[in-house]
Amino acid sequence: MAVGKEIRTKIASIKNTQKITRAMEMVAASKMRKTKDRMQASRPYSKRICQIINHLAHANPEYKHPLMIERETKRIGIIVISSDRGLCGGLNANLFRKVLIEIQQWKNSGIEVDVCTIGSKAAVFFSMIRANLLGQVSKLGDTPHQQDILGVIKIMLDAFSNGEIDRLYVINNEFVNTMTQKPLIQQLLPVVAENDPTARNGQWDYLYEPGAKEVLDQLLKRYIESMVYQGLVENNACEQAARMVAMKSASDNAGNIIKELQLIYNKARQAAITQEISEIVAGAAAV
Repeated sequence: MAVGKEIRTKIASIKNTQKITRAMEMVAASKMRKTKDRMQASRPYSKRICQIINHLAHANPEYKHPLMIERETKRIGIIVISSDRGLCGGLNANLFRKVLIEIQQWKNSGIEVDVCTIGSKAAVFFSMIRANLLGQVSKLGDTPHQQDILGVIKIMLDAFSNGEIDRLYVINNEFVNTMTQKPLIQQLLPVVAENDPTARNGQWDYLYEPGAKEVLDQLLKRYIESMVYQGLVENNACEQAARMVAMKSASDNAGNIIKELQLIYNKARQAAITQEISEIVAGAAAV
């Protein structure tokens, strides 16, 4: 029964792996609820500041902020948000595939691309493809804070203000539901007016105190920071949801393999018993 012993060893090994994947599934499910709550808590602020910025883009302010001025696009900056760890299905792979398609389209138009990354997987990937990596931050954990990402944001804001890049995008996974996460690309700079029924038409503007420059300087920085942070918490929720689904799939697949190996083991054991009985019968007949 050497074959049977080998199969039993495989079954035991797969059962141990299945225990690990089930534990990881439960941990991911617990973390997903927390990250989802954090994501939903930050969405109202993000939506409101987007609405205000859209109003400003439709307005006719006395002071036109440099971050709101369109210019010829020769170089683009992107902030790519990924996970720090793997075992979350095709979440990061789908995001990187989308980014590569966009980068190739920009390069075909003669536009160069600078990259800042949030998350270890993105840093490794863009280093591997030798992209122009300006900065990176990783190991933010499951409860990131806005202060943790100010460094990469400042790098891109300074590059835009100095004319080194002409547009800035943030790219992350958007949480649709537990089973669905999709790559999302948003243009942050320059601020572009979108069709918004809440934005009033005609010649109008806010009243700024102490002045338009001081207010817009602070508001636009907060807008960029909130959008990148929202992308980060969205990506965290996507990561835990994708990991939960991936680990459940792994546990189910392990169960199917165990059933198949158990069937093979039973057949091998039955064949060995049949052979032993045949040998005993043949020996008795020979006597």
